Amino acid sequence: MVAHLLKLKLLLLRNSLRRSTWQLVGVILGALYGLGLLGMIVAGLIALGALDLELMRTVVVLGGSAAVLGWVVIPLVASGVDMTLDPARFVTFTIPLRQLMTGLTLSGVIGIPGAVTLIAFLALTLTWIRYPIAALAAAICAVCAVLLCVAGSRLVTTAGTALASFRRFRDVSSMVAIIPLVLLGPIFAGVTAGFRNSPEFAGELANILAWTPLGVFVAIPADLAAGDGLTALARLGIGLGAIAGVTYLWHASLSHALVTPPYNAVSRKPGGNVGLFARVPATPAGAVAARALTYWVRDPRYAASILVVPLLPILLWFISGDSGGFFLLNYLGPVTAFLLAWSISADISYDNTAFWMHLSAGVSGRADRAGRAAALLVFAVPVVLVFTIAPLWLSGSLADLPMMLGLAVGTLLTGTGFASVVSARYTYNVPLPGESPFKTPPGTGFSMLAIQGIGWVVLMVLLAPEVGLAIAYLATGSTVFGWLTLCAGVVVGTAVFYGGIRIGGAWYDKRGPELLEAVAVNK
Repeated sequence: MVAHLLKLKLLLLRNSLRRSTWQLVGVILGALYGLGLLGMIVAGLIALGALDLELMRTVVVLGGSAAVLGWVVIPLVASGVDMTLDPARFVTFTIPLRQLMTGLTLSGVIGIPGAVTLIAFLALTLTWIRYPIAALAAAICAVCAVLLCVAGSRLVTTAGTALASFRRFRDVSSMVAIIPLVLLGPIFAGVTAGFRNSPEFAGELANILAWTPLGVFVAIPADLAAGDGLTALARLGIGLGAIAGVTYLWHASLSHALVTPPYNAVSRKPGGNVGLFARVPATPAGAVAARALTYWVRDPRYAASILVVPLLPILLWFISGDSGGFFLLNYLGPVTAFLLAWSISADISYDNTAFWMHLSAGVSGRADRAGRAAALLVFAVPVVLVFTIAPLWLSGSLADLPMMLGLAVGTLLTGTGFASVVSARYTYNVPLPGESPFKTPPGTGFSMLAIQGIGWVVLMVLLAPEVGLAIAYLATGSTVFGWLTLCAGVVVGTAVFYGGIRIGGAWYDKRGPELLEAVAVNK
């Protein structure tokens, strides 16, 4: 049965590559990236072997702990990344639990992440090649560390299955997980500052991690190289105990999941309340706007874009912090306008098969484009205005307000109009409704990057009048160019917005059935 599960995993991977050329391209690019990353890791581990023993121990423990932690944390923020052998699919089969767990564990090594992790841990034998006993122990500990990684990842995935059946939990967890990802730069900067300001910080952190399940297995060879066998034996006991504990918890959660599979929790609400539909004009565009606003509030894939907005001031402050003037904060309004406007460039792709409602209702393309754009502008306009005025007021640069308003308003209107054309013309795979906004369907990366990259270039060309006048204002300091920027932002932005609604609506009317067919197969 274990061999059958491994064969099934390989067949599923092979069939996924045959399904789409883009998936094959994505896997090839991912494999090349993994090989490049693996090559750098192995080269670094070999070079590390020539350094001081204490420094070797510190680097190995910190790196190994980060790898184990990544295997445990990633399933929390990217649920569904690799569910080719989802335990829920085996509910109707009488597979012995021990064989199922063994097969799922070994299948976790099949794939780019598992293979890279296994080879990287095995490469630690080259780091300790000067100490034969430590090198031998490193090979054994590498297998144990990978086993802990895979078992921990499976435990987190299985344990979260029951909670994931509640939509509110999925929505909140997906949105909250965005915060540390967006703030990775400041977080890493803080850690780096800690290492720089305190040379002993890294060693002290490694000493702590070496006594936790995260770092015990990579610390054992260092203990043997230093001749401290008793400490190595104690850490081995902690590591084996961690594997046993994780396996027991996984066994319990998996047995519960197989007996009581997840369900979609449904809450009952009294009828008669149509929500936002009662607060918009009774027109096709108004109905589309109400539906789109409901998406922005309740769909985590849309809500993720809104959640990022309050974090933008922190990122811009961090990026421009070294300059001392925090000048990038003054451009918070245009940056926010750019991101919010472009966020609807894939709105039909996010609709997925629900797009049939628009076609069956006979909504015209112009009404559909106008409704979706209006839903965005309802909250984007006040946010952009506040983010444009507040930084200038705080920094005492209100003289730049006409220029900044021109950039922000022009970017928001132009970007919204152009995004309305892009979403009606191009579709690509996106996370399905109810899935984590972090999930990237296989084979999507290249097509998505191509559409997004070319779209950004075209959008910058459309913004050339406002950008050119803003540069002239900054170069000359003439208030005339500042007011001209504001006029250009309003006039040109309105023209592109209106043209985008018309052109996007025309594409929508022409390609409605093709769009539905495209989003129906984007799964």
